[in-house]
Amino acid sequence: MLCNERPSQLHPSQISLNKRNNQVLFTKFATFALIALTILVSAMLTVAAQVTERRLSLGVLDLGETPVGRLAAEKLAANLKSAANVSVQDQDQIRAAARGAGYAGSINLSLEEARQLGSVLGSDFFLVGDAQTLRRSPSSGSVYFESYASLFLVSARTGRLVLWDRPTFEAATATAAESLLIARLSSTELKEHLTRSIQEAHSLEREQRQLSHAAGVPIIEEAPDDEKSAEAEGLRLPRPYRRFTPAYPESAAKAEAEATVDVLVDLDAEGEVTRVEVARWAGFGLDESTIETVKRLHFFPAKRNGVAIPLRVLLRYNFRKPPRE
Repeated sequence: MLCNERPSQLHPSQISLNKRNNQVLFTKFATFALIALTILVSAMLTVAAQVTERRLSLGVLDLGETPVGRLAAEKLAANLKSAANVSVQDQDQIRAAARGAGYAGSINLSLEEARQLGSVLGSDFFLVGDAQTLRRSPSSGSVYFESYASLFLVSARTGRLVLWDRPTFEAATATAAESLLIARLSSTELKEHLTRSIQEAHSLEREQRQLSHAAGVPIIEEAPDDEKSAEAEGLRLPRPYRRFTPAYPESAAKAEAEATVDVLVDLDAEGEVTRVEVARWAGFGLDESTIETVKRLHFFPAKRNGVAIPLRVLLRYNFRKPPRE
């Protein structure tokens, strides 16, 4: 006797449950797949960035015309060549380029002068400075020798002074003092300090460019060079209520530094300082002293045809070492 068996059928509620389970499994799988893909893409982008990120170029100029100045630059360049994140340019080419541009060894540069020098060198950053060994004859005590190197790390793109340093050493003989200086310029500590500063400055400049593109930089009129030109334009230049003289810091006194610091100052229509930018840097703490002083100033506002207006002015401060007492 034949029996026709009917295939078993699932209850509708069971079918619905299976569908929900399948949907849950699919959703989990899709989520895990998306996370895995995101991690993979992120890793690939990181590797690609590491591969394509070029090493920043650095030019090291001679630290003055003295034998110790040239030796100090060579030792410093050799030390930095072992850094992983910078590429030190050939010193003979750097010397020739600087000489061809008429660079005479100044360490008190305006932003424009620094940018022009950097463009000629073809560097992202460059080091300038001065190194000497001096015989010291104190009023009391024995004669000694001092070897120092004034180092200025500069951004070729912006012309700004990234950092300054002045390692200095004293010894009974010139040879001993110079040996201590060369050891410092060849040290891992100084190499890491300089290369870290280069990377930080590069990152900061990139962030500032992105911010300026996104937000836009407000345009403010620059003051004419002299009052006669201003009067011809119907412009009365701003005047400070009270003038302050920047302090001559101990760091500058130790270096016996004499320099000029120029700052561009943005004033609003009420004569209040809204922004200060160094336009000619000097290092040795003189830039910071100038900025601190300018921020304390208050001005009678600039006026054009009797109406107060915002204006950008250039202020100049000349620093001279104080006389010895």
